[in-house]
Amino acid sequence: MNGIIIREIQQKDNQAIAQIVRDVLMEMGAPKVGTAYADPNLDLLFETYQNSKSIYFIVENNNKIIGGAGIAQLENESENICELQKMYFLPEARGLGLGTQLMDKCLESATAFGFQKCYLETMPYMEAAQKLYQKVGFEYLNEPLGNTGHTSCPVWMIKLLNSKNNAN
Repeated sequence: MNGIIIREIQQKDNQAIAQIVRDVLMEMGAPKVGTAYADPNLDLLFETYQNSKSIYFIVENNNKIIGGAGIAQLENESENICELQKMYFLPEARGLGLGTQLMDKCLESATAFGFQKCYLETMPYMEAAQKLYQKVGFEYLNEPLGNTGHTSCPVWMIKLLNSKNNAN
């Protein structure tokens, strides 16, 4: 896997990354309703992340998309809170440290955009993801923030952002 690059999403990536998100959710046994599976913007991620203060990264191995994640303003929340969105990897990409690399890029972007906090939602059985989130400084919340539409995701986490404490 020495042909790995992390780059910004392109329009041609829409179908592949949407399929990865759906495949991983099905692999994990997640419900379709109330998760990213049913997100109305999932098939248009390139277009969705063209707004200011938002970005989506693709992880690619030898021209094959193997994962991705993005940062955007948390809907219906204060302007200083962003959301880590749609962070999913194919099985072949897991356990290689790519999650940490992608998380670093996302949190660097969030800080550059001026966000002070980063929020995320996940599923209880996505334990490896939660370990990564905790490793980079996310802490559990007792209730959700904003309005993500992901009503089936009962694990909520937040991280304070600053230039000295992005992902270490």
